[in-house]
Amino acid sequence: MSDILLHAQGLNKRFGAVVAAQDLQVPIRAGERISLIGSNGAGKTTFVNMITGYIKPDQGRIVFDGQDITAMTPRQITRLGVARSFQIPQLYPSLTVLENMLVAQTCHDNRLSLWRAASTAQSRERAEAVLSRFNLLAQRHRWVAELPGGMRKLVDIALAMTGEPKLLLLDEPTSGVAAEEKFPMMDTVMQALEGQPLTALFVEHDMDIVSRYCDRVIAFYSGRIIADDVPALALANADVRRYVTGERDPQEAGHA
Repeated sequence: MSDILLHAQGLNKRFGAVVAAQDLQVPIRAGERISLIGSNGAGKTTFVNMITGYIKPDQGRIVFDGQDITAMTPRQITRLGVARSFQIPQLYPSLTVLENMLVAQTCHDNRLSLWRAASTAQSRERAEAVLSRFNLLAQRHRWVAELPGGMRKLVDIALAMTGEPKLLLLDEPTSGVAAEEKFPMMDTVMQALEGQPLTALFVEHDMDIVSRYCDRVIAFYSGRIIADDVPALALANADVRRYVTGERDPQEAGHA
């Protein structure tokens, strides 16, 4: 299918006796906004790590934009258009927001000198254009160490966007963000992605965020996918209620 951007085909992965991935079949279409849910150890991060090349599957293959990336390194996969932000922002606290952007831009462009990149008007304009999309332009000269948690997360996601990726992976974007900040932060992220030829895949434990911001939910349990559907149906799935959200099925509750 021509609209499939990434296709995980029959992925299996074991760590000793632990089955981290069991015959995962996941087609991801261009433009989707997908959330991966599941308890700790369910297999979400293993799946993301296989997509990004940090670990290799024992069996199966991963095709991205028509190219087999199963054996590629993380750097090679990144250069093809897969970007990732981590649960803990990977930033330089002693640099300004703009300088962090220029570091990321320099790495993506494979340049040797940050300061040479910073000295060009074109580099600064590119970095500031991305910051503007995330409502961070006014913060560009602030030290990252001064920023609140939600703003640091936004900067980290903005860094991932410097290479104009086709697939953006967000690892728990609202983790560590104050309750009053999480919805405004996610509103900003989704607005920044709006109109972009970009697929977003995010790992999330907050079901309010999942329900509000994604159009598809993939639920993991014990290395398997137990649901793959629109949010309302996936979150209503009996196995998801039992193993992920911890809710009792109404019929079971009635017989208690």
